[in-house]
Amino acid sequence: MTEVLAIGSFSDVDAAALRDDLGARIVDSLDSAAALHEETRATVRAIAFKGHATFDGALMDLFPALGLIANYGVGYDAIKVADAQTRSVAVTNTPDVLNDDVADLAVGMLIAQCRRMVQGDDHARSGAWADGQEFPLNRKMSGGRVGILGLGRIGREIADRLAAFKMELHYWSRGEKQTPGWTYHDDPVALANAVDYLVVALVGGPETEGMVSAEVLDALGENGVLVNISRGSTVDEVALIDRLEDGRLAGAALDVFRSEPGIDPRFAALDNVVLQPHQGSGTHVTRAAMGQLQRDNIAVFMAGRPLLTQVA
Repeated sequence: MTEVLAIGSFSDVDAAALRDDLGARIVDSLDSAAALHEETRATVRAIAFKGHATFDGALMDLFPALGLIANYGVGYDAIKVADAQTRSVAVTNTPDVLNDDVADLAVGMLIAQCRRMVQGDDHARSGAWADGQEFPLNRKMSGGRVGILGLGRIGREIADRLAAFKMELHYWSRGEKQTPGWTYHDDPVALANAVDYLVVALVGGPETEGMVSAEVLDALGENGVLVNISRGSTVDEVALIDRLEDGRLAGAALDVFRSEPGIDPRFAALDNVVLQPHQGSGTHVTRAAMGQLQRDNIAVFMAGRPLLTQVA
């Protein structure tokens, strides 16, 4: 009998723990899960999900005993939450344990963009420095004006870090929050117009689809820099590339993309972007904590106890 099913590409450590601690059966994709025998699917009560493919009601219906989808990751936009709710299926995620790593990367990417650290590394490695070629002067970040688009858990961690760089803090959120005097804007365009750097820390999903629009990018302007550590869906990527190519935007630092991992090839040709392979939470400690929290949610569910990090 399979009561716990794990769907996705799990690390060896997480896969072993899913099997040993929860007796889970592991398949690599939603398609593989759907292809399981009907009798196997009928006994599944909880699913450990890791992936970006859409998990909708039609797939949920293949598991008539399903009561929980435990997502690996803080973003759960791939799971159709409304479909889950109508079927009395709870959804959990793995928040907080990854906040520091994602915030660290956001700040690191901004510094790398302003100080052209990738190009500086190339300059030193290539021998150009030894040959007497001076590396061009670059941009000062400290003391600048930065906007946080989405002052949630991660956005707040980013803002706290950037405050230490003597930066003037602005933010947008669904409502004004208690801050140490940071400036609230009720519109993303107004936020972008007020800052030099815009850091996107939104949740994914339909509500934030394309929130960083062409209008927002134009408000950020030719001296502006965009940093995105949220979801590729939050940015109008065509408008972004157009402005990076023609100089209407100074630069960008991106950990997420619309079509990842097969990102738009035009990004590779740009010298004014820092590109990362969606590795915001990518440290050993944090990924282990995410896996543990996912399993803990399943364990309490199977024991009939309250879920730890329920989102729906």
